[in-house]
Amino acid sequence: MADPSSYRPRPGDVPDSPGVYRFRDEHRRVIYVGKAKSLRQRLANYFQDLANLHPRTRTMVTTAASVEWTVVSTEVEALQLEYSWIKEYDPRFNVKYRDDKSYPYLAVTMNEQFPRVQVMRGHKKKGVRYFGPYAHAWAIRDTVDLLLRVFPVRTCSAGVFKNAARTGRPCLLGYIDKCSAPCVGRITAEDHRELAEEFCDFMAGRTGTYLRRLEKQMMEAAEEMEYERAARLRDDIGALKKAMEKNAVVLADATDADLIAVAEDELEAAVQIFHVRGGRVRGQRGWVTDKVEDVTTGALVEHALQQLYGEESGDAVPKEVLVPALPEPVEPVQEWLTGRRGANVSLRIPQRGDKKALMETVRRNAQQSLALHKTKRASDLTTRSRALEEIAEALGLDSAPLRIECYDISHLQGDDVVASMVVFEDGLQRKGEYRRFQIKGFAGQDDVRSMHEVISRRFRRYLAEKERTGEWADATGTDPLGDGTGTDPLGDGGTGADGTLAGPEVITDSLKDDDGRPRKFAYPPQLVVVDGGQPQVAAAQRALDELGIDDIAVCGLAKRLEEVWVPGEDDPVVLPRTSEGLYLLQRVRDEAHRFAITYQRTKRAKRFRAGPLDDVPGLGETRKQALIKHFGSVKKLRSATIEQIQEVPGIGRKTAETIAVALAQAAPAAPAVNTATGEIIEDEEPDTTGGSSGEPVTAGVPDERRGQET
Repeated sequence: MADPSSYRPRPGDVPDSPGVYRFRDEHRRVIYVGKAKSLRQRLANYFQDLANLHPRTRTMVTTAASVEWTVVSTEVEALQLEYSWIKEYDPRFNVKYRDDKSYPYLAVTMNEQFPRVQVMRGHKKKGVRYFGPYAHAWAIRDTVDLLLRVFPVRTCSAGVFKNAARTGRPCLLGYIDKCSAPCVGRITAEDHRELAEEFCDFMAGRTGTYLRRLEKQMMEAAEEMEYERAARLRDDIGALKKAMEKNAVVLADATDADLIAVAEDELEAAVQIFHVRGGRVRGQRGWVTDKVEDVTTGALVEHALQQLYGEESGDAVPKEVLVPALPEPVEPVQEWLTGRRGANVSLRIPQRGDKKALMETVRRNAQQSLALHKTKRASDLTTRSRALEEIAEALGLDSAPLRIECYDISHLQGDDVVASMVVFEDGLQRKGEYRRFQIKGFAGQDDVRSMHEVISRRFRRYLAEKERTGEWADATGTDPLGDGTGTDPLGDGGTGADGTLAGPEVITDSLKDDDGRPRKFAYPPQLVVVDGGQPQVAAAQRALDELGIDDIAVCGLAKRLEEVWVPGEDDPVVLPRTSEGLYLLQRVRDEAHRFAITYQRTKRAKRFRAGPLDDVPGLGETRKQALIKHFGSVKKLRSATIEQIQEVPGIGRKTAETIAVALAQAAPAAPAVNTATGEIIEDEEPDTTGGSSGEPVTAGVPDERRGQET
């Protein structure tokens, strides 16, 4: 625990102007970001008598080891910079709202030639119109099903669309008139886009125009005695009204507003947001946060506004935002919202009438959300704490292992040997700190040797980081690992353990200079868990001993009997089957196994898809794809002249000659044969560029794409 007076800046050194400040811990990790109208006055509040500070603020300042600040011109700039840094550094003591689910949106892909209506989750894409969020995906599908009678916009995937265009037959929706079937030319691209625009206008709340137009057409059809057409228009009007009824009318027709309510206690806070467009509730969402800092309701509202509108612009920011309490001061926040919208935004507390009544409904939803969250969280917090305590007791640790790293080895009969490192902090996954390794120190299958290599590489990087930041160095200052490698911090002659990254490059590129961002291997665990029994545990402990690390515990979890092995012991530690500690170790081990096998399977699949262009030195994925797109197949590329290859953008004479030589040396694939007739099939050669179409290494595991190969 640090003494705040040890890093307190002199009052005269702190400017009396607006700015943003950052507290860092002993590892230079940013733990808190704040803004202030006057940096001098705000920072002085943190360095008073600890007894006068709020308990959470006291924990923060005693955890920190330094403070720094950046001066800006206005409070609006301070607000923008604070949001950017909170998003970038993810400080542990800042309020961070977290969704308890990924809310679905109704999306119209106006960035495509033939716009498509579909359900979308996750990050918003440029050129796509979004409506919502909705509580359930089925609510979106019900609404779309009703609206397709009137606005038969395309809803099929790209594959279905292309197949229908190829065969000349539309899908089922085209036959039942719930799709205008642009795939077979029933409607032009321009008319289909106009139809999609009308769909978006209706969803945006401009409903009266279409209802009046349909009613007029129905009356005209009835007067002309076209009763079937009139009946269809009547049904269309009914479908639109039914879709509108799904969104309750709560305010005047022209009202576009977001209502934000907060329910809080001493430890947590819940936020509920109702999105009202055209007087109707179009979407609802909720967030929950731990109150890791001493904040007022106005400050909670400000953080919610930052998270809600930080990535939005234009009409996504409504004309009016109703809140239970105003941030202090309110002017910079209101100016920031106006800048995001590009027009004036009213930020206020509703005082009377329908808006105040609706705000009360939103507040009740927030209270119910907080109560439900506390019911779920109470047992979860208790269970995790008990699990960590049981692990510490079973392994004889001085304290609970708040950071646990687990390693696993995966291969297929000795090929594509890889390893994984997963991280759990406070019993929860930290997927952003997952890492992957390729075993290249030797060939073949040897799990014990592989484990030794991985642990050695991981903690060499840790020691290199400590030496780089000056946290630790030996007496001479030139041989930090004590292995005679001189100034080479990785001790491998300038080459990374994976044979691909040089030592100085790792320190320059991977371990950023004092910027507070998470760095590779910068933070040590209290416990290392390996997937395996006594041999793997011994290998991991030997790797740590060779590096002179003696303050990190090691254990292994064997699959057969779920036994916990510790170094130097002939018998395992047996935890009860009902033990929460054993359950946590199993979760950690299973996650490491899953992450490793996913990576290993992806590497194997990419190797199987390898093609002749992969052997061309200096030819990246972009130019490989450009070559295939230009010629259509590797077969046509193989028969092309050097001059023809040069016609591809980005391909020069030397590269074209290299490509021609590589393809000439590569044997063409054997022709396909029809086994029934013996006939050789003369289809075009498939794309064999190595399968590199932008597929991430962790395909199918989108929440782990930040796992990095080392």
